[in-house]
Amino acid sequence: MGQIIEFPAQASKFGYKRAKKCAKPADDPNQLRLFFQPPAEILNFPSRLSSFEQALMLDEREDVKAAELYLRAIDEGDCVADCYCNLGIIQSKEGNTARAFGSFTSALKHNPGHFEAQFNLGNLYFDVDDFRLAQVHYKIAAEIDPSFPNVYFNLALVEAINSNAKAAVVALATYRRMVSAEEGRNAEKLLESLISSLNKAKHQAKG
Repeated sequence: MGQIIEFPAQASKFGYKRAKKCAKPADDPNQLRLFFQPPAEILNFPSRLSSFEQALMLDEREDVKAAELYLRAIDEGDCVADCYCNLGIIQSKEGNTARAFGSFTSALKHNPGHFEAQFNLGNLYFDVDDFRLAQVHYKIAAEIDPSFPNVYFNLALVEAINSNAKAAVVALATYRRMVSAEEGRNAEKLLESLISSLNKAKHQAKG
């Protein structure tokens, strides 16, 4: 049976990360703001957008049609690993954990070095309380892209849960070097609160 962890208030991990490597940058940086407008009944995509880019636009607007377009892009061989990765996020949000695992795994089959798929698999294992495997995937993700701060915070959490206090401190220190001073202080307080809760749970279990 997995370990039941009662997290202190607000001591949660950073969430899933969409893959966007295949998407072309917008001509106007402000153009991305249009993606968050309510979806219209009829969507006319610019002809220059690939199926993946169309799917990503819908996905960022939380449009349910995004999954269908990701599947179309996969059939077309368009950004297959990214499509599977983003499908996995949609499926995890829908509570379909088994399909989400399958999609993230498929992303890694097409691209073993896919950062977002590794990071998101870590999150999925975290969500099902398999903290050992979450730790493995966060570490792999950090090796693939050591510049992404959120992976170090999530790694610090699972290291603490797995009773690796020193490793948790190291991961948190890396995270703090990459974010603002305020974010770093907040993260340290949350981790301290988590460790305190874990120690309290251990004492209660022994008693």
